[in-house]
Amino acid sequence: QVKLVESGGGLVQAGGSLRLSCAGSGSIFSSNDLAWYRQAPGKQRELVAGITFSGTTKYADFVKGRFTIARDNAKNTVYLQMNSLKPEDTAVYYCNIPHRTSWSLVIVSWGQGTQVTVVS
Repeated sequence: QVKLVESGGGLVQAGGSLRLSCAGSGSIFSSNDLAWYRQAPGKQRELVAGITFSGTTKYADFVKGRFTIARDNAKNTVYLQMNSLKPEDTAVYYCNIPHRTSWSLVIVSWGQGTQVTVVS
């Protein structure tokens, strides 16, 4: 079973930056598409950004131009560089392996996530 460990969250002022990391165990992590999701209080978890095995990226409209997803297969790690943060970006951020049929479905148990809090 793949274990996902997210890190890098914290408290930041609006306009600031954070870099999230997610380390995954097992070769399945580095041989699949990867994605970041987030869940704000009282809201459903939503897709933030994804990156295919070959490196093609996709972003939710609400983070385009501000966030960048990247992966290092040798380290079994996926990153999320978050710039120009807004209070509405406040959420717990998770990584996962999306199902081949939909970015909104995942195939691995969720990790503990990492809390991002943006204050104005």
